[in-house]
Amino acid sequence: MTANVAEEKTPAVPVWNDRAVSVSERVDALVGAMTLREKIAQLYGVWVGASDEGGDVAPHQHDMEEAVDLDVLLPAGLGQLTRPFGTAPVDAALGALSLMRSQARIAAENRFGIPALAHEECLAGFAAWGATAYPVPLSWGATFDPHLVRRMAAAIGRDMRAVGVHQGLAPVLDVVRDARWGRVEETIGEDPYLVATIGTAYVQGLESAGIVATLKHFVGYSASRAGRNLAPSSVGPRERADVLLPPFEMAVREGGARSVMHAYTDLDGIPAAADEDLLTGLLRDTWGFDGTVVADYFGIAFLTTLHAIAGDWADAAGAALRAGVDVELPTVKTFGTPLEEAVTDGRVPETLIDRALRRVLTQKTALGLLDADWTPLPPALTGADLDTPDTLRGSIDLDSPANRALARTLAEEAVVLLSNDGILPLTAPRRIALLGPNADEPTAVLGCYSFPQHIGVHHPHSPLGITLSTLRDTLTAEFPDAEFRAVRGTGIDDGDTSGIPEAVRAARDADIAVVVLGDRAGLFGRGTSGEGCDAESLTLPGAQQHLLDALLDTGTPLVTVLLAGRPYALGRATDESAAIVQAFFPGEEGTHAIAGILAGRLNPSGRLPVSVPRTPGAQPTTYLGPRLAHANNVSNIDPTPAFPFGHGLTYTTFHWTDLTVDHHEAPTDGAFTLALTIRNTGRRPGTETVQLYLHDPVASVVQPLQRLIGYTRLALDPGQARRLHVTVPADLASFTGRDGQRITEPGTLELRLASSSTQPHLTARLTLTGPQRHVDHTRHLHAVFVVGQEPVARA
Repeated sequence: MTANVAEEKTPAVPVWNDRAVSVSERVDALVGAMTLREKIAQLYGVWVGASDEGGDVAPHQHDMEEAVDLDVLLPAGLGQLTRPFGTAPVDAALGALSLMRSQARIAAENRFGIPALAHEECLAGFAAWGATAYPVPLSWGATFDPHLVRRMAAAIGRDMRAVGVHQGLAPVLDVVRDARWGRVEETIGEDPYLVATIGTAYVQGLESAGIVATLKHFVGYSASRAGRNLAPSSVGPRERADVLLPPFEMAVREGGARSVMHAYTDLDGIPAAADEDLLTGLLRDTWGFDGTVVADYFGIAFLTTLHAIAGDWADAAGAALRAGVDVELPTVKTFGTPLEEAVTDGRVPETLIDRALRRVLTQKTALGLLDADWTPLPPALTGADLDTPDTLRGSIDLDSPANRALARTLAEEAVVLLSNDGILPLTAPRRIALLGPNADEPTAVLGCYSFPQHIGVHHPHSPLGITLSTLRDTLTAEFPDAEFRAVRGTGIDDGDTSGIPEAVRAARDADIAVVVLGDRAGLFGRGTSGEGCDAESLTLPGAQQHLLDALLDTGTPLVTVLLAGRPYALGRATDESAAIVQAFFPGEEGTHAIAGILAGRLNPSGRLPVSVPRTPGAQPTTYLGPRLAHANNVSNIDPTPAFPFGHGLTYTTFHWTDLTVDHHEAPTDGAFTLALTIRNTGRRPGTETVQLYLHDPVASVVQPLQRLIGYTRLALDPGQARRLHVTVPADLASFTGRDGQRITEPGTLELRLASSSTQPHLTARLTLTGPQRHVDHTRHLHAVFVVGQEPVARA
């Protein structure tokens, strides 16, 4: 008997949900099916905060924007969710549940079932309550260790991905041009090659975890006049090409970054958000970038309110879209009703909407957000009981022991020993005076984009979410038999000198005095370092220099420790302190690293990513200056730093010998091969950072006296030596010529193998031969270092 039953048919999967169809076909089909309002809805975000009860996210009311009504917006769809974890203290598991429920709602309320892409800040760790606070980027630069930074970024990315985040707004690839700028702590350093390699490693780590890395701020932000936040930048095309752009170029080419954020500033009168030559001509047409360009927060509206190149919100939206901006962040403003009306009345062509939309949908497709089997359930909640939120609280650990161990390793490699008359490491001191405003302050190790300093300060009754040890805590643990006396002396920036006499008495009664000075991270005037916290000069904030000088007068050996976001001139302490230790906001494990170095449990290996000035007013200056930017007899101002780029001491010594060069001449499309031997001549294991600098004695345009073109870390046991081989492509000598083209030209070069920018050990004088050669973004970017597999015999 046959059943006369109609065969059930499975509903056809829409083309845009079908993984068997090419990405371009899926995107084209979806673009073709959308209304104008639905298209535009994918091009903006909404700033929200996750619920600490596990409910839907709630719109965040920011003082720069009007309130947003999700009930009105969501039927058209939503491109991004801005900072669900980074807006208020939220338990990680309940925040993940809140984000999951919100994503389910977003997908259910639009015709195509498209969820939002969720982004977060991750400048020094996932900026969420309870997440690991790693050292700030300036400390990454101090490690000269891309491999370690890549590991850190991968760990950050895994934590973000586990709770449902897709995009991270990092790294900052701005090259320091003026240390007075408040955001110096967010940068990697003053050298473009160091910034490029460390920043690219961070991108690779974040992307390896499935997180879209966002390069910022493209470009010129750090070159603002007088180091003021958002001030105009007036760099020339050569400085832009040879100093500011290389980190972004490398991160696009080698890092695989899938997003770029435009800078706030204008460069020579053209705001980055409206610079088509930059965002489309260079970034996409020349470099081949195919990801999304996102607005820095409120940056499109700033074209009207701050830059005054657009008459209204619609003009601002049109200018940004034409330039190549795809997504408005943090929330809908110009890309909402104003843009829709501008397209309708013909002021903005719909083709620009479609161009940006294709990029956004291509990225969402790659993230799996358009797949038929997409689920809002994040990996960290798999198998959890989602119906009883209270049982989830505390079940997700964003500050795991593995994370903390990684944060400690990075901090240990980042601390820089600037000077030492032999007092360090300390040998069982009996009485220690622990002085200064940062000696007993837990948050002194955190940067302005750490959750406690960025968001937690607005919620003073909420716990920090992470464990922070003060330097007093960690030094007490290192020296359990010592007698400590702690005196603050003065505040960070309050100018109060009333406590200095007590600090002086404590120092006089001690065998050793340790003074801990520096910054308080914050935003827009709430700190002495951080976004919007620019400095008039590089004098220590407040009355800290007065405290320092008074302690030097006591005659007690003084160890000066800096927990800061930028370098500071230290006056007479540069020469009179028994030792100086520099730490750039070294993160939650930072005081353990500093205490370990003071006690000798650790051998310091950090190197300066920025020069430390000798005088507070000789700015702006970096080691990259040409001859006339350095000390000379035509100016009475001497900008020579107290401690130069690349500098850092250890508790051992190294001897550099036996430089050989395979050939002293090479064509302009060739390479040089060098080799040298480095031996640890001290009594304890240590790490030498081998730095390779290029000096071009005569060039067709003015060049810096030298610039870093390569580096490597070399760990050696006492008496151990290794042979180091270095291959240097001629492309590394290229620069932007008179015609605006990048060239490698024939002539004499010097390659300096050094332990800092002012301490060359071995120099090879070489010659490039043949015709001048044009090179482009496909050129060689790196010298190749190879360490001999077998160690040279120990002494």
